[in-house]
Amino acid sequence: MTPQTPTDPDATTPGLTLGGPAPDFCLRDQFGQDVRLSDFRGRKAVAVLFFPYAFSGVCTGELTGVRRRLDEFLTFDTEVVAISCDPVYSLRAFADGDGLNFPLLSDFWPHGEVARAYDVFDETKGCARRSSYVVDKEGRVRWSVHNAMAEGRDLDEHLRQLAAVL
Repeated sequence: MTPQTPTDPDATTPGLTLGGPAPDFCLRDQFGQDVRLSDFRGRKAVAVLFFPYAFSGVCTGELTGVRRRLDEFLTFDTEVVAISCDPVYSLRAFADGDGLNFPLLSDFWPHGEVARAYDVFDETKGCARRSSYVVDKEGRVRWSVHNAMAEGRDLDEHLRQLAAVL
């Protein structure tokens, strides 16, 4: 799929409308702590990164890329969260093994519920598709991109889009 830009008011993502509300969620991170998207409302814009599988090659590469550039993703005005359908314990081992020190959220049970709300759950493979959203401080979807399973994200573009909503 092609990237959606916030400059096109008629652009839509699968199941969501740019400029419309981002589905709220409460998921556990790799430490078992609840993280709610709505907790950032009014305070921070959020990059929401759905990824298929912990420990897979492309996911490991792109999430370690986020770790290397974490100071660019995490500011007083921005946050990043990564979501997969892996269980919390797998995400903890994945984070510990690769030094991933940002929230990895488990959409394990009910399996893929948040990925379904964002219309990025692959029913055949049982995982989230490689998709990203930028949610502004008001909780509205401002940008999205959907990559093929084997195609890593363009982190420079993610950072540009995240900065553009501030």
